[in-house]
Formats: sequence, C-alpha cells, structure tokens
Amino acid sequence: MSITLKDVEHVANLARLELSDAEKAQFTEQLNAILKYAEKLNELDTDNVEPTSHVFELVNVMRDDVQKESLPIEKVLLNAPDEEDDQIKVPAVIE
Repeated sequence: MSITLKDVEHVANLARLELSDAEKAQFTEQLNAILKYAEKLNELDTDNVEPTSHVFELVNVMRDDVQKESLPIEKVLLNAPDEEDDQIKVPAVIE
C-alpha cells in the first residue's frame, strides 16, 4: 500500500488545508515512510499471542458500596442558596 500525491491532495481538501507543491511531495514521502515502517508489524509471528485491550492487567479500583445514613435535611439545606418546604429551590427553567 502506498500514498499517492492524489491521496494527499484529497486529504488536504477534506481538512481544508492549502498545501504547496513542495509540501504535498513532502507529505507523500513522509506518509509512505510511515506505512513502510508499519508494514514491519506484518513480519511478526502473532499466532500464539492472546489479544489484549491493555498492556497491563487492570483491576477495578472502585470501592464496594456501603450503605450508611444520609445527612440530615437541615445540614443539606445550609448549603442551598434558597429553600422552600425542606427542599432546595432553584430558578425556573421552563417558561
């Protein structure tokens, strides 16, 4: 697989980039070098390699849920900008 000048022009157009002829040639060369380097991965024997989603084994670090008593309503309402009938009063958002 290789990148052509036409491919670079197409991607530049999609990205709304104006490239000079020198830049187009440079990007064509650089992208082909990247693809050539990536093709080296095809040389690796991956038949006995198990697919992974992460390099390291991850464990869930969340704590277990523990049921406990909630704050008293009086303490909660101390932080409220306004309250009415033991509830936090907020500005209306529907007209």
